[in-house]
Amino acid sequence: MIVENLMEKYFEKWTSKINEITLGASPSKILKIGGAAALPFADGEGSTGNPPSLAIEIADVPPTQWPEPLSKIWRDVWDDPVAWAKKAEASGADIVFLRLSGANPESLDRSPSEAARIARAVSEAVSVPVAVIGCEVLQKDLDVMPAVSRALSGRNALIGIATKDNYKTLSAAALADSHALISEAPIDINLAKQLNILISDAGFPSERIVVHQTTGALGYGYEYCYTIMERARIAGLSGDAMLATPMINFVGAECWKLKEAITPDDAAPGWGAFEKRGIIWEAVCAAGYLQGGADILVMCHPEALSAVRGISSRLSGK
Repeated sequence: MIVENLMEKYFEKWTSKINEITLGASPSKILKIGGAAALPFADGEGSTGNPPSLAIEIADVPPTQWPEPLSKIWRDVWDDPVAWAKKAEASGADIVFLRLSGANPESLDRSPSEAARIARAVSEAVSVPVAVIGCEVLQKDLDVMPAVSRALSGRNALIGIATKDNYKTLSAAALADSHALISEAPIDINLAKQLNILISDAGFPSERIVVHQTTGALGYGYEYCYTIMERARIAGLSGDAMLATPMINFVGAECWKLKEAITPDDAAPGWGAFEKRGIIWEAVCAAGYLQGGADILVMCHPEALSAVRGISSRLSGK
């Protein structure tokens, strides 16, 4: 009897659930994220919601610092964002994630209208939903992202990144054009909640917010970021409406700039094969965030994406 009692499973009882957000618009594919009423992969506690979605990141300009194992995958298309988007979709992406780096004044300084044209062309070229962020230069994004939002009106996209410095402009644009919004505060659960409150007070529904708690790559602040995500997920399931938001992690962008991913074999002979090292780093990093509650993982390498999809399916018991 004692042995039987020790083997009994313990299940948490949650009072709330994570918001479910729909991305994409007919006749293209419709994607739902979030919706969990239990911790990730915790069978027996309640519905674990929609499976995590895997995005592939593309840009409107060719990357300049990617290592060869990643560059060779995309080099044939990275001069053309539309071709890149199509290849990303064919590689298994649930979402095409477009970074408008070309709008950066230190890059091509593209105009808002040109950035908007590219975003619209990418969205029309694929059947999966799109997510679009700016160049992360404050003043330029304040000009670019409203134009991008208008260009994607009716396509139910995910746009960002809303911060304490630009949330009024970005939330107004996303609200007017019926998009979901990525919010980002420094890696602090209280600051994330405060920003979501500000966005909500500005009139944007908290039910359409996806939070980026910041992404620490494996070995680079990873554990702290994971802990913040886990605390946020528990708070959301416990009834905190401002933290009952799906979460996104930019895994690929963080992992492929690390010394572990960019150092060739001759400089690090004991680190494992250069061709596979970055892929493994990206996949393992993403797999951990799955268990922290990530609802969208933004990847770079198709092999890493495929590996993470398999891990997610196995953890789900499928």
